[in-house]
Amino acid sequence: MDGLLIVPIVLPVLAGALLVILAFREQLAEVRNVGSGKKESKKGAVPENKRGTAPENKKGLALENNKGLAPEKRWKSGKENWPFFYAGIVVTVSVVLALVVSWTGERSVTLFRLVDGLPVMFRVDALGRLFVTVTSVVWLAATVYAVVYMKKEEKQKRYFGFWLLLYGVLVGIDFSGNLITMYLFYELMTLVSVPLVLHSGTKEAVMAALKYLFYSLCGAYGGLFGIFFLYRYCDSLAFTPGGTLNAAAVQGHEGALLLAVFVMLIGFGAKAGMFPLHAWLPAAHPVAPSPASAVLSAVIVKSGVLAVIRGVFYVAGAELLRGTWVQYSWIVLSLLTVFMGSLLAFREQGFKKRLAYSSVSQVSYILFGLAVLTPGAMTGALVHVAVHAFVKCGLFLTAGIFLQRFGYTKVGQLTGTGKRMPGLMWCYTILSLALIGIPPAGGFISKWYLAEGALQSGTGIFAWLGPVVLLVSALLTAGYLLPVALRGFFPGVQEDDSLQELAGAGGNVNLQVFPIALLAALALLAGVLPNMLIEYTEKIAASVL
Repeated sequence: MDGLLIVPIVLPVLAGALLVILAFREQLAEVRNVGSGKKESKKGAVPENKRGTAPENKKGLALENNKGLAPEKRWKSGKENWPFFYAGIVVTVSVVLALVVSWTGERSVTLFRLVDGLPVMFRVDALGRLFVTVTSVVWLAATVYAVVYMKKEEKQKRYFGFWLLLYGVLVGIDFSGNLITMYLFYELMTLVSVPLVLHSGTKEAVMAALKYLFYSLCGAYGGLFGIFFLYRYCDSLAFTPGGTLNAAAVQGHEGALLLAVFVMLIGFGAKAGMFPLHAWLPAAHPVAPSPASAVLSAVIVKSGVLAVIRGVFYVAGAELLRGTWVQYSWIVLSLLTVFMGSLLAFREQGFKKRLAYSSVSQVSYILFGLAVLTPGAMTGALVHVAVHAFVKCGLFLTAGIFLQRFGYTKVGQLTGTGKRMPGLMWCYTILSLALIGIPPAGGFISKWYLAEGALQSGTGIFAWLGPVVLLVSALLTAGYLLPVALRGFFPGVQEDDSLQELAGAGGNVNLQVFPIALLAALALLAGVLPNMLIEYTEKIAASVL
């Protein structure tokens, strides 16, 4: 029965690998056709373009076919439509399996051992159950959206192949039973998410993907450095609430171990966007397709949070850090990131880049709640994991509609869009209020617990400075999110009745708005009916603190 645990990991990985192989085979065939076409063109023949793509685009040939009718024809063609249905079915089945496996009892399975004492194993526990549920809900919503969005993009097979691969790897991280297994899937997550960032193939996308790869690998090596030390001083690397530190082995080596844990925090914090390794987020989000931006911000950055929680609270133990320079340094870095991210988002005029800076700030709310080492603050941090995932996924999907249907990339261009698409703008408004922390949305609940936990933390100046920084950040969040809604509904003298969709925008916009509305409803529900989520996260916090 425990073997069922690996099915929601293996199924999307194998299904995604198949799509990736098919995509690269087709790309290789196209390259060969281009080569043969060039030879024929010397004899006056015109290269045949059977697939609707335009390899000769740089020479001015088939430009319209590349950006105009070809995607629509592919969408309508049953032969070319199958990757969308394939990806949708695989994601739906995998999500159902992941939820069934995680919520039907405790399970564990060991696949093999790297060396003695280092098994590759999976186990369902309370924390993994929370993260896999959030990941699955967001992924399913983003997949419904992507089915419509990606019909206007090229290389759909490659995109959905890595999309499926990434979901399977993320489930593997959530179900990991020890640090070694988590680290292996953590590195895989970076490798299979890079193609989503560089999907468009532009120079900006390639450079952003390389930046993301560089920051992620540097951070992962910092995490690995900490794992080496923990392996030396812990009885086991298996995830155990409260940690597995061997007090006798640590005696006399506390300084070295604290340094190693701090390096691990910085390393895993890179994926979570914590200063100083945060710069990849505002670079990667604007260039990636909007569904990819949504899961980058909503889910992938949370893998950095999960890695921090696992390393600190389930292996090293919170008591190792309490009252040390590591704890206070962690608090300082998280608060600095909260304020800096909000300020940069407030100043930024690019819509998706503004949301990226917002993620830098909001994810460090979670890290701050973890750093103060109190049950109340950790409860708020875990609630914010879910609320932020729903909100930020919805906001990036909203940005994708404005970008694809109207060509709008700047905040100033969104004036009057509320009259053109009122349902979408209402969803945006609800999501914004949730992120700001205005009741009764879920963001209010998480930030209340964060502030209350900080005040009770006994961390000196940070006990009151933390809530002050969170309040200032909330005001800045209102300053960079709400004006979009206000100008969208009340354009004033700048009202423009000539707002038109781009030629060939097509697609069922209602199918795109539906997952955004669902995410907005979940963000609101987390504040209206919070008891179940609060009680669940309180149990997790109580088990490790």
